[in-house]
Amino acid sequence: MTEPRRATLTRDRVLAAAIGLADTEGVDAVSMRRVGQALGVEAMSLYHHVRNKDALLNGMIDLLIGQLNETLGPGEVRAGSTWRETLRTRILTARTHMLAHPWVPGLLASRTTVSPAMIQYYEQVLAILIAGGFSYDLAHHTLHALGSNALGFTQELFNPGADVGQDDFAPDLAAMAEHFPHMVAMLAEADHSDEGMLGWCDDQAEFEFSLDVLLDGLVARLAT
Repeated sequence: MTEPRRATLTRDRVLAAAIGLADTEGVDAVSMRRVGQALGVEAMSLYHHVRNKDALLNGMIDLLIGQLNETLGPGEVRAGSTWRETLRTRILTARTHMLAHPWVPGLLASRTTVSPAMIQYYEQVLAILIAGGFSYDLAHHTLHALGSNALGFTQELFNPGADVGQDDFAPDLAAMAEHFPHMVAMLAEADHSDEGMLGWCDDQAEFEFSLDVLLDGLVARLAT
């Protein structure tokens, strides 16, 4: 009986296997050995496609952002829309993409090189801004203001851990109140009952709030 033919090993297959491993077990679980096991090959076979683990991690980012770019298409402000609506939709689509791979923000922060796909992503963001009437100077300031929001995530102010609820802070809040009254008052009033995927607060609501504040401010700045 003829054995089934094994699929040809390619760079994209290697990267896809690594991404699948990170999605299920976290990015710390990614190694050449584990990826090789997932593909049913020896780890040494992977070195024909990625030089080392660092190249593997960079390639994972490049592939995911490249897929996002394909989903989003060119940076065009379509007829009947505005630059604000176009950019907001693009960023929220990127956020959906990121939430499917919650390890990506942390990995991005650790990279020392910029992915070509990432440059392409920001090129399209710039195209939307310029089409909307932004000067290159204001567009430059805008990219700094958006920061990680442009890719669909934000850094949490506090992240006490996924298993920690507001009730667990009650004794500590009482002790803190004398020294940090405003912080305690804010934490007591804020609703943390709907924890998000990437942090302690409802990060979808917080993300959209900060994104809308930024975009509304840019609308006002552009008008002047």
